[in-house]
Amino acid sequence: MAARAFTPSRPDRVADGTTETIQVLRTAVGIAATIWLLYAYPLRHSAADFAKDQAEQVFIGAGVLLIAAPVALGIFVAAARPPARSVYVRRLAGPAKGFLALFMSVLVLWGLLQNSAGASMAQQLGMWQIVFLPLALGAVLFAVPYGLTAVVLCVHYVFRAADVHEVLPALLSPVLVWALFAFQLAGSSPVDAPATVRALFLFGPPVSVSALSLWELRRLRRRFGITVRTALRGGTGGS
Repeated sequence: MAARAFTPSRPDRVADGTTETIQVLRTAVGIAATIWLLYAYPLRHSAADFAKDQAEQVFIGAGVLLIAAPVALGIFVAAARPPARSVYVRRLAGPAKGFLALFMSVLVLWGLLQNSAGASMAQQLGMWQIVFLPLALGAVLFAVPYGLTAVVLCVHYVFRAADVHEVLPALLSPVLVWALFAFQLAGSSPVDAPATVRALFLFGPPVSVSALSLWELRRLRRRFGITVRTALRGGTGGS
């Protein structure tokens, strides 16, 4: 269900298999490099703290997108010429579904888990708690994996920005990774590694994602004739 909510689904969207393959390879290289870093150098904190920090980065990324994506989509739609603008407004339904799906999952978790709100509500229901508690438990068991998957997918697919236009993921991805870079720069390294290694792992993700985004924009232009300028004029892969 999370995949259906956050995967771009516009039928006439231009999907480049080569770009998607390279993105997957880049992610795989990043995971392998992280595993090597953890194996080669001692952790400054516990493994649980490291896992918590990694999860926090994913949630920070989703938070950045919650702010940056609507602003970027609004600017893009407003900058488009009137014939294209109405088309892009209709296409905002895809990202809106992603926002709503993520918001509802977070709302359910917060309502049931925040300060034992679910248990307190059950006590107030008296005999009806026998009905409420199984429903609340089922909601939590669904919302936790759904919410975690939703956060990862919304970051990966940049809140279905490709449903509005193919150039938007390449424009938004660098904003996300450089925002995460700023948060990492303010914190401390999780491993006791030399300064050169720490710098490589600090600058590697934003630089590689930015380079891949530039390459994706170049490939869209050369292979499909899609550019930011043509997008604002109404030129799309599906039109």
